[in-house]
Amino acid sequence: MAERFILNETSFFGRGCREELSREISERGFKKVLLVTDKDLIKFEVAGKVIDVLEKAGIEYEIYSEIKPNPTVKNVQDGVVACRDANADVIVAVGGGSVIDTAKGIGIVMTNPDRADVVSLNGLSNTKNKAMPIIALPTTHGTAAEVTINYVITDENREIKMVCVDPHDIPVLAIVDSELMETLPKSVAASTGMDALTHAVEGYITKGHNTMADMFHMKAIELIFENLPAAVNDKDPKAIENMALAQYIAGMGFSNVGLGIVHSMAHQLGAVYDTPHGLANTILLPTVMRFNGEVCADRFREILCHIGREDAKHLNDQDVINTFVWKITELSKEVGITQTVKDTGCIEEDLELLAEKAMEDPCMPGNPREVTKEDFIRLYREAM
Repeated sequence: MAERFILNETSFFGRGCREELSREISERGFKKVLLVTDKDLIKFEVAGKVIDVLEKAGIEYEIYSEIKPNPTVKNVQDGVVACRDANADVIVAVGGGSVIDTAKGIGIVMTNPDRADVVSLNGLSNTKNKAMPIIALPTTHGTAAEVTINYVITDENREIKMVCVDPHDIPVLAIVDSELMETLPKSVAASTGMDALTHAVEGYITKGHNTMADMFHMKAIELIFENLPAAVNDKDPKAIENMALAQYIAGMGFSNVGLGIVHSMAHQLGAVYDTPHGLANTILLPTVMRFNGEVCADRFREILCHIGREDAKHLNDQDVINTFVWKITELSKEVGITQTVKDTGCIEEDLELLAEKAMEDPCMPGNPREVTKEDFIRLYREAM
């Protein structure tokens, strides 16, 4: 059976590499930029570092910044209007997953106007045309949206997160400048870093995993365990640069092999309670890994041996599961994340609704262990 693997065309890495933006825009023949970002990134002058590059080169741009942390259908639709009004021919997305996902939605609708409702993009999409060109500059070390074929948009009317999977949405260029990540608030740096770990772990154990994706995921896991505490707690520039690379590598993997029910459950916390995605993943990861360990303890053993626990070779399966979950929990604590599902606003009466929504989530089929609605209810309850 053939295995498809899709990566973006070109990427730049390293502190200060945003300076490549103006040359790339010029060489690709683009004339007018729609700069997609959010208000906080403008307020804290992160977006300004990219705007400076455009202005120095005399590149015309207009800004669209009306984006929620969990971006909505309306955010995309309003962005499409802004893009048309600007007569832009390229989108430059400066931000985390919320911004880049919104940019992907805008880019897709711009070239596929029959999908202007946005909700029809949910799931495995069959759009006809490649998105309008997108250049992505991530400002968080977590989502890897700059290198994936996925984007997530909230349908507020139905209170669901739509996971849109479409090779046509992948940015034509990723500029991964870790300097744009150095002013992240500690809580955001921690949760987005743990989001990257969730991507790597779920990608490594998903049903669709393969040799190439395994290579990416294992290296990402190694880098995250080695660098996340220093990136969050010490703002160490080299650690942040390594985290920028780790999250990108994880994205190369999971974009091609899928994820699992940590994401299925986290998406519902985001849709119903507006919980930040990275935080939701972090809260749920230990509980779900204990559940999945029943069928993939050997994969956990491989990870443990790779991150310095050689003794895992000689542990029984239950001890492997316990050790792996402990390692994840300790890393979360080390970067200051100790919340539970209850802290998101979730109550017992909501669990059945959340479970029903999780059963419909596109990430569920990739989970290594089969799951029922009752399992979801139990897992949410355990994570409370």
